[in-house]
Amino acid sequence: MDLNSGSVLTIDELAEYLKIPKSTLYKLAQEGKVPGQKVGRHWRFRKETIDRWLEHDDRADSRKRGKR
Repeated sequence: MDLNSGSVLTIDELAEYLKIPKSTLYKLAQEGKVPGQKVGRHWRFRKETIDRWLEHDDRADSRKRGKR
């Protein structure tokens, strides 16, 4: 799997990258909780967007922990 910054990932590739089950990823994508878009019947995800999303979530979690 080529994971350069401009890559577009399939659901299989992203599930492997995030180390989560595909079924969980489908649910998150359908609920709009993970950034992606449906192309026909298939989900596609930009790796760069996913990386930013992960960074943003990490910062939000850190702020929440700091408020306790």
